[in-house]
Amino acid sequence: MAALLEVKNLEISYGDRVTVADVNFALEQGEILSIVGESGSGKTTVIRAAMGCLPGNGRISGGDVIFEGRSLLNNTADQWRAMSGTAMSMIFQDSGNMINPIRTIGSQFIDFIRRHDPAKSKSEARNKAEEMLASVNLPNVKTIMANYPFELSGGMRQRVGIAMAMTFSPKILLADEPTSALDGTTQAQIVNQIMDLRAKYNVTVIIVTHNLGLASYMSNKIMVMKNGRVTESGTRDEVIFNPKDDYTKTLLAAVPIIGSEPYYAA
Repeated sequence: MAALLEVKNLEISYGDRVTVADVNFALEQGEILSIVGESGSGKTTVIRAAMGCLPGNGRISGGDVIFEGRSLLNNTADQWRAMSGTAMSMIFQDSGNMINPIRTIGSQFIDFIRRHDPAKSKSEARNKAEEMLASVNLPNVKTIMANYPFELSGGMRQRVGIAMAMTFSPKILLADEPTSALDGTTQAQIVNQIMDLRAKYNVTVIIVTHNLGLASYMSNKIMVMKNGRVTESGTRDEVIFNPKDDYTKTLLAAVPIIGSEPYYAA
């Protein structure tokens, strides 16, 4: 079976400086890949490159990103806009940062839906937005539609971000540390929400995280990065229970022990 998304020898540069190199992975429909590593290791840069949204003067300077058998490197701006939010969607570290603070949730959600589906009336878009908010277990969706972002908790804003990301049933969901800004209880709820969406829509997920325990719980595959390079990559069991690289072993040694077992084995 051909991979849904394949990244081959990916190299990313900012100006003349190569920041990420030799990244390779392939994912089929419904698989979950966790990219793990310390801050500055290149995790977020990889998923931004895959979605065509590198900031500033960042660019793919080598390799290829192939989606459904087609290279994305020659996408025009219009093609990227058409794909973003439909074929591929992203959940950010704090979805509140991607939402306009001076507009209500409803007005933004309706505009987002109608931009990608102009045939929908405003009323139809409102109904779809409320349906998606309810699908991520948000209560009183009509009230939330009338709320401004600052009136919602961090966990509620993340759920709004997830609802928007899943509106058009994307084939790939990119999650950039979606739980790191939340308390422990809310983190667990958001993780379970993503797992439920994977089960419901068979969406392929790439999640960026510092948390190797979380990666072990969620993933089919794990990729460990350091200093812009992949230090280890494989199935969940290969990386967790038979690590080859010293850096991976160090990360595993730092995972807390719960009872008699490390958190990643719980």
